[in-house]
Amino acid sequence: MSTTPQTESETIAVAMSGGVDSSAVAALLRSQGHTLVGLTLQLWNQRRLAGHEGMPEAVQGRCCSIDDVYDARHVAEQLDIPYYVVNQQDRFEAEVVKPFVSEYLAGRTPIPCTLCNNHLKFDQLLITARQIGADRIATGHYARNHFDQERQRWILSRPADHSKDQTYFLFGLTQDQLSRTLFPLGEMQKPAVRVMAAEAGLAVATKSDSQEICFIPGGDYNTFLKAYLDEQGEALPDTSGELVTSTGEVIGHHEGIQSFTVGQRKGLGLTSTNPLYVLAIHPDSHQVTVGDNEDLFSRNLFANRLNWISIPGLAEGETIRVSAKIRHRHTPAVATLTRVDDNTVHALFDEPQRAITPGQSAVFYQEDEVVGGGWII
Repeated sequence: MSTTPQTESETIAVAMSGGVDSSAVAALLRSQGHTLVGLTLQLWNQRRLAGHEGMPEAVQGRCCSIDDVYDARHVAEQLDIPYYVVNQQDRFEAEVVKPFVSEYLAGRTPIPCTLCNNHLKFDQLLITARQIGADRIATGHYARNHFDQERQRWILSRPADHSKDQTYFLFGLTQDQLSRTLFPLGEMQKPAVRVMAAEAGLAVATKSDSQEICFIPGGDYNTFLKAYLDEQGEALPDTSGELVTSTGEVIGHHEGIQSFTVGQRKGLGLTSTNPLYVLAIHPDSHQVTVGDNEDLFSRNLFANRLNWISIPGLAEGETIRVSAKIRHRHTPAVATLTRVDDNTVHALFDEPQRAITPGQSAVFYQEDEVVGGGWII
């Protein structure tokens, strides 16, 4: 694991998504005199599944699209740096798409962007960087990292621009990956990044940020699941069942647990005097429990498949105070973190939190530092 800062003589591989942030990173490092190589991971064929029921014939403007590859290549040409597209479609399908489908069919709500970062992007970018003689990679993520001599650990921290904080999606980075990754935008505000890109003459300076998941147009998960399984020659499994109250009373029926997520209000197919929300999904019985909004609040969270960053882990009987984030837009809430076993923790919140959702990430912070994270169970 490297603990040395970058030097001007080393080669840096820039992960170029075709957006303004990664393009600005390339321009910044180029202006500083670094030797650069641009890399884009080709992850998903945007024309795939076109024509299946409910799927659009053509898709544009999403993350990792053909348009983005074109924009990244154009920026590399402007900056006069070598540029390569690395085809990782098979691995992306195996490590991101298939687990996403399995999780949804099991009644959980996965985060494909975190899966992609944890299991594919940084790993593959660093492999490719080594192959082309680059010592480190640089990305356009809004995050900060540094080596702490006292703890002898690489630390991941929130960026200066908290409104663009992406550390929630990066909790799975290993010490080795953090040691070889640069986040040049960590100290910058987003408006200044756009100004920097414009001053460098980059056409993407005014390009809007991508919001959608790259392989799910319009955020319609259910339609994607049906189309993907149809392409694979598989039928959507029958997970239809009962809608029940928290006391077990049957008040309706549903067509499949994959259509629900904890906290959901719309699309329940029920009429009620008071609004009803999904409280829990039970994959074994196919039951979906619904109830009032106040029933969504809980102080307890369990997470497994942990990755620790600022600490090596929790010892038996050890507890620490953290701020825990249970979804990307969630304001971190104070909790006491306790070790359950080698790969499971319990977070007890000081105040009840709404819609703690299995399949989502739980990321633990102390001040701006990422302590670690895991997947809610």
